[in-house]
Formats: sequence, C-alpha cells, structure tokens
Amino acid sequence: MSVNRLLRVGTVAVASLGVLALSACGSDPEPTGSSSPSGSDSASTGGAECPEGTLNAEGSSAQKNAIEEVIAKYNEKCADVTVNYNPTGSGAGIKQFNASQVDFAGSDSALKTEAKDGGEAEAAAAAKRCQNNPAVNLPMVIGPVALAYNLDGVDKLVLDGPTAAKIFQGTVKTWNAPEIAKLNPGVNLPSAPIAVFFRSDESGTTENFTKYLEAAGGGAWKGEPAKKWSGTGAGKEKSAGVAEGVKSTKNSITYVEWSYAVDNKLGVAQIDTGAGPVPLTAESAGKALAAAKPAGTGSDLALKLDYATKAAGAYPIILVTYEIACTKGLPAEKTALVKSFLSYFASTEGQGSLTELNYAPLPEEIRTKVDAAIQAIS
Repeated sequence: MSVNRLLRVGTVAVASLGVLALSACGSDPEPTGSSSPSGSDSASTGGAECPEGTLNAEGSSAQKNAIEEVIAKYNEKCADVTVNYNPTGSGAGIKQFNASQVDFAGSDSALKTEAKDGGEAEAAAAAKRCQNNPAVNLPMVIGPVALAYNLDGVDKLVLDGPTAAKIFQGTVKTWNAPEIAKLNPGVNLPSAPIAVFFRSDESGTTENFTKYLEAAGGGAWKGEPAKKWSGTGAGKEKSAGVAEGVKSTKNSITYVEWSYAVDNKLGVAQIDTGAGPVPLTAESAGKALAAAKPAGTGSDLALKLDYATKAAGAYPIILVTYEIACTKGLPAEKTALVKSFLSYFASTEGQGSLTELNYAPLPEEIRTKVDAAIQAIS
C-alpha cells in the first residue's frame, strides 16, 4: 500500500483523539463555524476575503514542508498577504517570538511553564511579549519522527526503545551488535561502526525524540529531554541537514521527521514496543496519538504524548508542531494577518493539503478546537 494511501487511512485512525484529548477542556471557546482567512466563508473552502500586509514567522523545521505548502495555497486566495517563514528550529523560533521579532512561532514542543537554568519560563516571557496577555499553543501539524538509516542490503530494520537509546547514547557502536542482531534475525548486518547524526540547533524534534528515549529506553538514555542534544554523533543543522547527512553517509542513522526520510529515500526502522515490530504509517502513528492527554487549559491546546505506549500497532515516536501566537497584544493589523493565515492553516482545505507531504491532518475534533482558539484572538 502506498504512503499516501496509508496517510488517508491514518486520518481515520487519528480521529479518535479529539474526544479523548479534549474532553477535559470544558472552558475552550466554541467553534465559530468558520475556518476562513476572513471568517466569512465555510471551513471547507478557506474563504476569500483577505487583509493586506506582511506576516513574519520562525521556528520548527519539522513543519517547513507543511507550512510552505499552506503558504502557497493561502496566497492563491490572499495574494496581497506576504507570509515569510524561517525554519531556524523550535528553540530559535520561540526566542525570536519572545523578543518580538516575529508575529508567531512554530515549535515542536509547547511553551515551557517552568523556568530552567535560572532563566525565565518560556510561557512567562511570551506573555510579556504579548503585552501581559497569554500566548497559546495551537497544534497544527502532526509529524511522525522516523529513525532514518542508510545501510546497504538492509531493507527492513527493527529497533526497540532500549536499543535505540544505546545507539544514540553511543554504547552500541556497531551495526552487528548483539542488541541489534537479536531484533533482526536472519538479517546480514555489517560490522561497520554506526554513524549517528543529530540536530546541532536547538530543536523541538530533539526534545520529542529524547522524551521517547527516556520513556522507552529502559534507563539506557542518560540525558534529560531537551531541545539541545546530549548524546553521541555528528551534528547537522535542521531536519534537512541530518537527512542529507544520512543520505550521503553509509552505515548511518538519525532521527528526523517522516517527510524528510521519504523525500531523501532513506530506510525507516520499524519500532518494537513489546507487541512486535510496527512500521511507520499514518495509521500506526495515529494509534500512538490517541494516547495523548490534554496538557493545556482553555484556548491553550498543548498535548501530553505517551512515548512509552505499548498499544498494539502503535508507532510511538511522534511529534506535534504548535503555532505559538498571542491571544491579545499585537497591533490590530498584525492580529488580522495572524488570524487570517492561521485560520486557513487550520481549515479543512489547509489541512487537506498536507497529506501528500507525509503529514497527517488534524482530526476534526481537534481542528475545530484550534479554529475556535484562533477566532478568539483579538
């Protein structure tokens, strides 16, 4: 079955998340019934009326392909709006947003509510940037994280949490190590050293992946989950950098969004969570997404993912990219632009354009909550 066919199947699989993940959010604003740029048309069409001006955003490289596609589709309707997105990584995006350098940010992890290393909590800094109004985390792009590899003669590779943690920690150093061989009986694994690539920039993908390694690694992962990498390997900037590193290096592996693995024709490991190897598909990622719990309140739609899920057929390494925006506090013209673009991004039309790029569209129950939160921006 093709990847795109699996993505369409996966849309059904992830739909069950809406009731589970959002049932606790009783204070959420009700949907307006419109996801159009102007609020004047139906959610299925994306609307036609548009403001004018320039919108600047920065952050997650995991959503680069997705947001660029949405920008192109949006500009077919709103030709007088220029949307600039700089995929510098989640950490840089949040910093630029909090420094009032961009109008919204993309991040593969929600704003931190607790201070770290003596600094100010991200959420508190964002509120200051929003003129003492809260910023919201709006889930917009669902992207599974692949363990992408380049290994001659190996078309199917199985890994589990502890083995992946040992590889990326640097304690399993060769491809024919007993831990890998046990998971891959009959596979001709080379004795070559494992070349590991990691994100050198501060990355929400890194944070999500290290959360998985901590949760599923059986103690093999020694670092704390963070945007900054603390394991072994060679650093490359952004998702495109690590994907290219593996593509051009034999016997290598990295963690990267599924769309980048597919675009670069890399092998993608199956993950065994205890119920047998699970290939990465939108359907298997959707089963893991269904284990998510609400972490935010009101218009803040942050989710808590279960990286240690053992649900049969669930692919556990997933991430959600959030658009981080002010609920209030921007100049009126910027508020209109943010609402217009994000409304289209969250529309059924905007989300539907992502399936061909190996992203999963938001389940309808979540999509309507995101739309309502966007319409509440003032």
